[in-house]
Amino acid sequence: QLAQKYDPQRERELRAWIEATTGRRIGDNFMDGLKDGVILCELINKLQPGSVPKVNEPVQNWHKLENIGNFLRAITRYGVKPHDIFEANDLFENTNHTQVQSTLIALASQAKTKGNNVGLGVKYAEKQQRRFQPEKLREGRNIIGLQMGTNKFASQQGMTAYGTRRHLYDPKLGTDQPLDQATISLQMGTNKGASQAGMTAPGTKRQIFEPALGMEHCDTMTIGLQMGSNKGASQTGMTVYGLPRQVYDPKYCGGPELFGHDGYDG
Repeated sequence: QLAQKYDPQRERELRAWIEATTGRRIGDNFMDGLKDGVILCELINKLQPGSVPKVNEPVQNWHKLENIGNFLRAITRYGVKPHDIFEANDLFENTNHTQVQSTLIALASQAKTKGNNVGLGVKYAEKQQRRFQPEKLREGRNIIGLQMGTNKFASQQGMTAYGTRRHLYDPKLGTDQPLDQATISLQMGTNKGASQAGMTAPGTKRQIFEPALGMEHCDTMTIGLQMGSNKGASQTGMTVYGLPRQVYDPKYCGGPELFGHDGYDG
């Protein structure tokens, strides 16, 4: 797949540019002619003199690898981005000629940006650095850009505080129109006119009655028989919890009025 991405037309353009810049012929096989690193070092020295002070004669493999490494470090200092640079083995061991071609095109683009006459590559845009006053930077903190999303001009205008009482109404029931923005319309749901009017506080005493027994209906505090009945029983005469009570039998003793205050018959 990498071989399929290799562009022969780009190779011809790179060959013409390198040979014109260095004054040396690469040879029939483009990549083999660059493998010793000599022409590459001469290329970067032409673009930026002194980039590679010493170019090794290609006697042994380590000489060639050292030349390629010196070239890669030099073009990094020249401005080629690290992610555009091939590794030494991509060229020396023929593992990725496509990346080697991409690196040389990136070098040509950097040379064109620096003002060299190069017929390939692209000219990079110049860096436009802007400086803002501190007060402008502080103002920008109060603005939410669209990359953060938008609420489509929605707001919380008219919203009531949490827990505020709001009135439910239905125009069909003839209830009064809402007086303020605290009213909930029917799209929020309805209680069908029900209310808590007449409800007593929890724990309030309520009277139990039965109309059939003639018991009087007293007030709204009365509990109907659907709540159950105590059959007329009450707590009349009950003493407070904890008070002592005297137990007696009329067969063995008289009523309480027969005894004096000291507890003996008198």
